[in-house]
Amino acid sequence: MTYFNKNDQLKPGYNPYIDSAADDMGTQMDVGLLILEPGQSFSILEPEKETAVLLFSGLVSYTWSGNTLEASRPDCFHHDAYCLLAGCGTEITLTAKAHSELYIQKTRNSKPFEAVMYTPETIQTQHAGCNGELLGCMEREIKTFFDHDNAPFSNMVLGEVLNHPGKWSSYPPHHHPQPEVYFYRFDCPQGFGAGFANGDIYKTGHNGLAVITSGFHSQTAAPGYAMCYAWGIRHLEGDPWLKTRIDDKEHAWLWKPDANDHIYQG
Repeated sequence: MTYFNKNDQLKPGYNPYIDSAADDMGTQMDVGLLILEPGQSFSILEPEKETAVLLFSGLVSYTWSGNTLEASRPDCFHHDAYCLLAGCGTEITLTAKAHSELYIQKTRNSKPFEAVMYTPETIQTQHAGCNGELLGCMEREIKTFFDHDNAPFSNMVLGEVLNHPGKWSSYPPHHHPQPEVYFYRFDCPQGFGAGFANGDIYKTGHNGLAVITSGFHSQTAAPGYAMCYAWGIRHLEGDPWLKTRIDDKEHAWLWKPDANDHIYQG
């Protein structure tokens, strides 16, 4: 497990977090944060890689393959997302009409496919832990933009989790063979939480990135601070992520309907 934060180094333009050619760290993906000021544009053209561009916040015009879509998302805590997934050889141009921040994820995929724009109307959303499980301690909202079910042509998976203040997500602890990255956003820049991965515990912060290549993992946000994180997974050759979840046997009992019964509730 690796965690790092580049907040003090961020500047307008593309800010790389992972470069698979130089410091892959086992993810097989490139990951970065694009910051654009009003009037600025940025183009992406990858001859051998597919690219996903997720709007965290701002007002941006996406242009690709003769299509243009204006996406507005004031923040990722109260507003749904826009995410473009484009195959190799597709040129993407992003033009900001307000201060905008976008998450970019790429991986090698030499098979071209037609780009897909996932919008608030088409995103898969799951409300989990909302039925009193564990006294509501793992209440969260899970968005999946694309995975093997709706994008079998992609070598990646991308989604978001809205972790409520003081709650847990990616819980109970679980693992899967496929590498995963978490890119954290907080509703306040001083917000923080904690991540647990492969026996390590790390403090999470705004614009931090965790790389998880093995081991059980889970997350929590400090009371008072909402946490939203992008979660990206790279399919393994011959072993795609099919909503794969292998629970920690030690904590698997938490899934039982009566798991709360032993807790004194006052």
